[in-house]
Amino acid sequence: MARQAHVAQLRQVRYREAWDLQSAVAAAVLGGDLPDTVLMLEHPPVITLGRRTEPGELHLPPGAKIEIVETDRGGKSTYHGPGQLVCYPIFDLTRHGQDVKKYCRDLEEALIRTLAPFGLAAKRIEGLTGIWLERPPRKIASIGIHISKWVTTHGYALNVDIDPAPFTEWITACGIEDAQFTTIARELSRPVPVDEVRPRAVTALAEIFDLEFDELPEAAAADLQPRPLHDRSAQPAAASK
Repeated sequence: MARQAHVAQLRQVRYREAWDLQSAVAAAVLGGDLPDTVLMLEHPPVITLGRRTEPGELHLPPGAKIEIVETDRGGKSTYHGPGQLVCYPIFDLTRHGQDVKKYCRDLEEALIRTLAPFGLAAKRIEGLTGIWLERPPRKIASIGIHISKWVTTHGYALNVDIDPAPFTEWITACGIEDAQFTTIARELSRPVPVDEVRPRAVTALAEIFDLEFDELPEAAAADLQPRPLHDRSAQPAAASK
């Protein structure tokens, strides 16, 4: 039988605010006050620096107005902006096998299944991070996670209908030189609203993690008291794709 879980369909949320919200939800999941919970949202333009970011990855044009945030997720630098579906699964992995590699593979599979209904055959590519379309290889989604006490934070970012230029012009995205980036809209040659993708993403997560989602109750959301995740003590695990 599928386990009950919550999903919060949020709109555009600043990165630091979403990070603090993740912290509050993670504390509630760890304490047993919430089941597994997924946050789905978009971010205003922001560059995030993962724990493996190296000097020289940023090459912003003069006068570029964009927030830059150092995070505790795995991986290198990436860009978020409107038109990108950001998914933060906050799961207690004691319910899902306590296997970090399997969790990363499951997120990849969820992305592959999210894209399949759009006729896009996404896949993993050996030696490259994230989820790609091939011939030529072009990246459509990134994964970067963090795990503390077996509770996950961060997650994936799927390019729905976002200008991919900042990925190559402003940063060395994910540390990959000369990588090509694409979007669902570009591949389908039509505008694609993020709201068209959200239900596909929820269905894929439900299938992969054997969950049955309902909306996060307003009362539960109101009770959450954000505690800065980036101020927490040392964390045991981070990974990126």
